[in-house]
Amino acid sequence: MLLEHFLGWRSVFVIMAVIGAILAVVNFNTWKYVPRIYLTRNLFEGNLLRILGSVSVTTFWAISMYALYVYLGASLYSENRFSSTEIALAITFYGIGAVLGSLISGQLTDRFGERNISKVTLMFLTLIFVCLGIFFTSGDWIYFFLFLWALVGYAGFTSYQARLAVEYSYERGIVMAWNNTALYIGITLGSMIGGFVISKWGYSFLPYVCSIAAVLSFVLSTQKVKETKKASAVSDT
Repeated sequence: MLLEHFLGWRSVFVIMAVIGAILAVVNFNTWKYVPRIYLTRNLFEGNLLRILGSVSVTTFWAISMYALYVYLGASLYSENRFSSTEIALAITFYGIGAVLGSLISGQLTDRFGERNISKVTLMFLTLIFVCLGIFFTSGDWIYFFLFLWALVGYAGFTSYQARLAVEYSYERGIVMAWNNTALYIGITLGSMIGGFVISKWGYSFLPYVCSIAAVLSFVLSTQKVKETKKASAVSDT
């Protein structure tokens, strides 16, 4: 929103295209070193339902995050009468929290364990949504809670990805791919749920609906994953 405000809306797409091109080069140079031996391995080995249960945590996490985020600008204008500059500032606070949350998650995960951090952050995320619902129209406090929301939310997402990598060490590639799919499904469902809630009860109910989704994500995250069996045979390439 800051780019749109200062450089025009077209600049956003130009920047996204440049970043996408850079990431494409980095992605190609990274994955070309992965041994082909892993590409032909039977990655499921009867673990399909277990994998689906694990990645569903991400789906409900995404619902909790994006049911409100997609409509954040509209809700800030509707409930707080924020100007475009104030909305941009609010999104900036959220963005800073998201970046910091992703950065500090690695250190917290290394110190306390990926399972502990992923569960604790979901518990705090639930409380933050409740606080957002209470203080959403409390003036400048909204900036603090938006920052805290993104900080905790994205710290939890990063730690949960690390947890999946550990718990599914032999299916890591496909589980990560499915986890991204679960993320996009959650974003889509979150947008639909958010629109429905707004049409029925208004913007003020969104944070509480998000807290329910965060609780469901936490409950699913408490499931224990048995150690994955190592593939007994590897096909020749």
